[in-house]
Amino acid sequence: MLALRFAAVLGLVFWLGGLAALGAIAAPAIFDVLGARGGDGRALAGAVFGETLARFHVATYICGAVILASLAARGVLGPRPRRFLARLILSGLMIAATAWSGFVLVPAIQNAQRTLGVSPSTLPEGDPRRAAFGRLHAISTSLQLVPLLGGLVLLFFELKD
Repeated sequence: MLALRFAAVLGLVFWLGGLAALGAIAAPAIFDVLGARGGDGRALAGAVFGETLARFHVATYICGAVILASLAARGVLGPRPRRFLARLILSGLMIAATAWSGFVLVPAIQNAQRTLGVSPSTLPEGDPRRAAFGRLHAISTSLQLVPLLGGLVLLFFELKD
């Protein structure tokens, strides 16, 4: 049981730490450094961060699988963890939000960038294409709150057991 709990906690820590590192450190640094170059710097920053996020999504799918497998094994081998159903639902929501981001939103953002041919930030404020891109970006950013908050709750549950 200890090894199964450790695997779940490790998956949660990697997922949560990655979200925090990407959102608070990597994205701002990438856009600050490459965006300061002018010209296509912001577009390059978007491409770099997009690829980083795509690779991180693969890692989070693995983390989600480890978390679910650990929960399932603990449920079968017994005793079931407290709040077992809540943990399964939270894990599922975290994976679903990440999958939606990775399989729907990221391709939509990449398609919008290709279609524009320029960095959306170079378009005039009132341009509907810039607004549409901004909405996609806002949804993508907000969606990351699901695994972040869900992961914190799951981590709290693990620490209480």
